[in-house]
Amino acid sequence: MAKKEYIEKLFDKIAPDYDKLNHILSLNIDKGWRKKAVREIVDSEEPLTILDVACGTGDFTIEIAKKAAEGSCITGIDLSEGMMKVGREKIKAAGLQATLEAGDCEALTYADNTFHRVSVGFGVRNFEHLELGLREMCRVLKPGGKLVILELSVPTNPFIRWCYKLYFLNILPAIGGMVSGNRGAYEYLPASVLHFPAPDKFIAMMREAGFAQVKHKAFTFGICRMYVGIK
Repeated sequence: MAKKEYIEKLFDKIAPDYDKLNHILSLNIDKGWRKKAVREIVDSEEPLTILDVACGTGDFTIEIAKKAAEGSCITGIDLSEGMMKVGREKIKAAGLQATLEAGDCEALTYADNTFHRVSVGFGVRNFEHLELGLREMCRVLKPGGKLVILELSVPTNPFIRWCYKLYFLNILPAIGGMVSGNRGAYEYLPASVLHFPAPDKFIAMMREAGFAQVKHKAFTFGICRMYVGIK
């Protein structure tokens, strides 16, 4: 089974419990990470066109919509219709203007130079072809536009890394499996973090895809990292 198909089916299955488990298993620290990233994305008082890739249940999309200037156009895309169904309900309940639609990050349907900002919150590690996804996101950005990526990461400190792996590889799958009934999904999620390129390699990939002024910042002992690049 292709990775895209596997990801779509996996997230469709866990969509009803995803938000609850996500916040429990991250001890709600993820909310603070998103707020910091949103400040990097919404850095203008002018209306912006923003594409949120791998939007899932819309947590990142919603935070962006709350902070964006009036008249901004926010679109989220994802492979999983199940996740977006949850997200659309949340957007409606919040009274916000944002659209979630099916989309493949490796074959974006938008014209060149469409968006001021592109964001990805905890989804880039699920890309089947990472280099292609980065090139596509660069293509649809306007010149001078900004890509902001939040992604989980393996801490570099040996003791923190040991604790991290103990939690991610043992405790998280047990709790996730017990609550959702799908332990396999919560074994895939930490494994995908461990297999994601190290920061220096990922930064090099962003540059090769066409991004300049690439930088990154570590949050919470390196458990999460924010990557920023300018087209």
